[in-house]
Amino acid sequence: MTSERHYEYELGHSERELRRLARQAALVDPMTRDYLRRAGLRAGMHVLDVGSGAGDVAFLAADIVGPSGLVIGSDRSAVALEAARARAAQRGLENVIFHQCDPATFAFDVSFDAIVGRYVLMFSPDPVEMLRGVARHLGPGGVIVFHEVDWTGAASFPSVPTYDNCFRCIAETFRRVGTNPNMGLQLHSTFVKAGLPAPSMAVSALAGGGSDSLSGIDLISDLAATMAPVMEQMGVIATSELGPETLQDRIRAEASANASVVVGRYEVGAWSRRI
Repeated sequence: MTSERHYEYELGHSERELRRLARQAALVDPMTRDYLRRAGLRAGMHVLDVGSGAGDVAFLAADIVGPSGLVIGSDRSAVALEAARARAAQRGLENVIFHQCDPATFAFDVSFDAIVGRYVLMFSPDPVEMLRGVARHLGPGGVIVFHEVDWTGAASFPSVPTYDNCFRCIAETFRRVGTNPNMGLQLHSTFVKAGLPAPSMAVSALAGGGSDSLSGIDLISDLAATMAPVMEQMGVIATSELGPETLQDRIRAEASANASVVVGRYEVGAWSRRI
């Protein structure tokens, strides 16, 4: 983390974190793709991806807009964009380019048909101002769509104590470092305050039992392991108490023993069209 956070991605961009992001993308990409399509992304569009990280959302958008379209990915992290460019080259993508910049203040020489972002506004100290800043790049009739999380939805039935404690620790750590764990359900007000039309919205969530490999257990245990040092630093929970090395196995064992269903955080999409 840095003292000047702006919307710097506080989980870092280590190789371990980039691997976690890749696993996360495998789980949530179908939701993001659905939100992008429902927002109106289509072939031939020029798209700005805000906070590209390792490029997952940019690649989704590139697949939708096709070879006649263009996606410009933006991020403040040189390390993340290096990974994104390498992945784009491996995929042979010629309709995606990446710029290291702050897209809220950068002066692009083109306007865009669509602006997209995933898990970006939650890290901004002023999401309204950030959204207002990136919306400047949207052409008339263009669409803007963001996918953010909201930890309100995380739960287990019957209760899986280790899982329940894990998501509470993640949400509390986010709050203490200035990240908004409930950005998803605040997207409506954020769009309106930024001067955009009230958005259409949708909510999805991962759900499954202890033996389900596509449940929220994988996602939440990976995230908790990454955040463990920050959790301890912020006084939320000691790393030894969290036990990140065995966390996933313990959650799975408890869920299986109780025949529980584990529900992940809300995955919220919001989109509107500039008039």
